[in-house]
Amino acid sequence: MRVTARGLVVVNVLLGTLTVSLNNSSLNPALPAFMDAFAIGPLLATWIVAAFMVSMGMSMPLTSFLSQRVGRKRLYLGGVGLFVGGSLLGALATSIALVIAARVVQGIASGLMIPLSLAIIFSVYAKGERGRVTGLWGAAVMLAPALGPLCGSLLLEGFGWRALFLMNVPIGVLALLLGIGVLPADEAAERKPFDLAGYLLIATGIGLLMIVIGRLHHAQALLEPLNIGLLLLAIFCLLAFVRLELRLAAPLLDLRLFALRGYRLSVIIAVVQSVGMFECLVLLPLLVQLVLGYSAIWTGLALLCTAVFASLFGHFGGKWLDRYGPRGVVSCGLLLTGVATLALGLLGAQASIGLVCLLMMLRGAGLGLSYLPVTTAGLSALPEAMVTQGAAMNNISRRLVASLAIVIASLWLEWRLGAEMGAAVEQAGTLVAISEVFLATGLLTLLALPCAWRFPAGAADEPAEAPPAALEQR
Repeated sequence: MRVTARGLVVVNVLLGTLTVSLNNSSLNPALPAFMDAFAIGPLLATWIVAAFMVSMGMSMPLTSFLSQRVGRKRLYLGGVGLFVGGSLLGALATSIALVIAARVVQGIASGLMIPLSLAIIFSVYAKGERGRVTGLWGAAVMLAPALGPLCGSLLLEGFGWRALFLMNVPIGVLALLLGIGVLPADEAAERKPFDLAGYLLIATGIGLLMIVIGRLHHAQALLEPLNIGLLLLAIFCLLAFVRLELRLAAPLLDLRLFALRGYRLSVIIAVVQSVGMFECLVLLPLLVQLVLGYSAIWTGLALLCTAVFASLFGHFGGKWLDRYGPRGVVSCGLLLTGVATLALGLLGAQASIGLVCLLMMLRGAGLGLSYLPVTTAGLSALPEAMVTQGAAMNNISRRLVASLAIVIASLWLEWRLGAEMGAAVEQAGTLVAISEVFLATGLLTLLALPCAWRFPAGAADEPAEAPPAALEQR
């Protein structure tokens, strides 16, 4: 395949994944507009976001099975078409029920598209070239969530909430038409039986867990019988899923992939970095606005600093991954992220916003050097036929653990600050509580360093690890 054709494949995948990232983050500042338009309360409005996350989490486990049945190209283009359809439904919605239904459709489409993105790129680039190209892909993907709220606010002011759905349509149609011509055709793999019991268990477990997380708005919610029951049922379903998958010859998600060291280590590091990223979204506004006394615009600028530097260093990290291998690049990224996060936890009440932005730049640089490079290295350790499944399990692991971490951090903050959270809370007490979570997150990041040290020090074009015997028999 010519270089120009391979480049068009990356452009096409970027069009699809960027549309998903921008759309999801651009809707966050629009929740008050939906509340006004449909005369609803904040609880129902939050389902505009929650419905997307739940449906995406429940559809991701299907990606590998469906791609083997219909092929990656058809499934990806089907996901793009479904996302465009969901966007049109949202733009034409006349009730909040239709808006939420549109978000469910978009979530299902996103759950099918996101795990396929890297698998499609990997199919046209050799292992020694993947770091560079996924660095470019990751640079754009990391920048999109930071730009989404700004784009959403501008569209909301100028055209109203329907424009937030309509903006996806031309980009999605372009991705669909371009993809028909440039995406590599692939044959459907051997038809294997569908693991219905496994899917019902993991879909129920993920769905219930996401619902419970959305209901935990305060510490007392943990004591509500309904939440306790849903949480226990979610845990039971997920444990039963693990037990079932390890016993089946053709599981929905082959958990034996975690026996491959490179893949296992990459997921651990990616999960840790995801926890830090999402917790910063909770902690930074509290630090900047409640403790340091700056306006919300400075929170946005500090987060933009992280995104810009993550994007920039993601490009460098990908190139260095191809040249030097994952050990040094990922270790450097974890060290930068961990030290910067610890430093945020040591800030005093008189710290300048410039220092906060500088530390967020360092965090961004660390994320760029570790987050996408370690994912690329981990997926490259898999047999080619298992890359889509590996990407799906990586995404599911990151999203579940990061969501739980946000809840734990929020509940810890509420417990430390007492029931007066949101009223007249002492500045010093608020700073101490925020600092504790920053310090714990920074230590967690540094504790992941030994995982990076166990990666090979050589170039990233080494052959994939030999699969476990259980996989070879399949």
